Amino acid sequence: MAAQAESFLEMLAAERGAAVNTLRAYARDLRDLESFAVQAGCGMVRADAGLLREYMAGLAQAGLSPRTQARRLSCLKQFYLFLTREGMRTDNPAALLDAPRLPATLPRFLTEEEVDALLGACDGPPDDGRRWLVARAALEILYASGLRISELLALPRRALSGDARMLLVRGKGGRERLVPLSVQARAAAEALAARDQALRSPYLFPGRDGQRPLTRQGFDRILHDVALRAGLDPARLSPHVLRHSFATHMLARGADLRALQMLLGHADIATTQIYTHVLAERLRAVVEAHHPLAGGRKGVDGRPETQP
Repeated sequence: MAAQAESFLEMLAAERGAAVNTLRAYARDLRDLESFAVQAGCGMVRADAGLLREYMAGLAQAGLSPRTQARRLSCLKQFYLFLTREGMRTDNPAALLDAPRLPATLPRFLTEEEVDALLGACDGPPDDGRRWLVARAALEILYASGLRISELLALPRRALSGDARMLLVRGKGGRERLVPLSVQARAAAEALAARDQALRSPYLFPGRDGQRPLTRQGFDRILHDVALRAGLDPARLSPHVLRHSFATHMLARGADLRALQMLLGHADIATTQIYTHVLAERLRAVVEAHHPLAGGRKGVDGRPETQP
């Protein structure tokens, strides 16, 4: 990879606290662009807007999803902006490139009854008790707080110290926030910590050796088994679906959108607004239940008026 790209990635890590997965994705994107630029007889650093437009068109022709294309374009814009600020270029050739149109999608979420079924399915057989303790603690915390899976698995064991009912979470970009810890979630987490005491792990959800956290893949396997026990299709379930369920149910029960933004750790409230479809549905139900014209005009005595 070009030295300039390495410097860009180092800047993202040091100054913006970019997540490891973000850095890996951007590194792949820049390697792909570099290969394209070299084949075109031009270096990545000296690429112009025309070359970048051809590159983006090639991504669409290769069948990459609009979201993947949008991420690639975001990477390019940030990279060339970095080059201009460092004096390696005088312009940003990606600045005027149009982002692909993204399809409007609503977040997938579970019903409250389905979440109850998942939690009820965490009472596994005694011969594999720890596995189900992990499932219970993780699901209780995810649904009670709306954490991302990366935030959950990175929780330190000391997060349960004292009688605090809040968790201090380090989210994207190194931003910290406080999220509530329900009585049930704390009890489940303490039961797991007591079971894992011999591991002497610094993590609340340790992996097999105790010195590293449980992997995302390991948790996905546990979640798959819990879904089957609950009678749910595992394909419908993921940690992010639980996060969406938390947000959707909170709004449906009257939570404020700004408060939800803080709980989810969204930097921009526009990201939180994907959940307003729930508010719209709740308002429609209120109008249908209480508006005098809903379900037909009624008279002052409450009885439907008859048409002459």
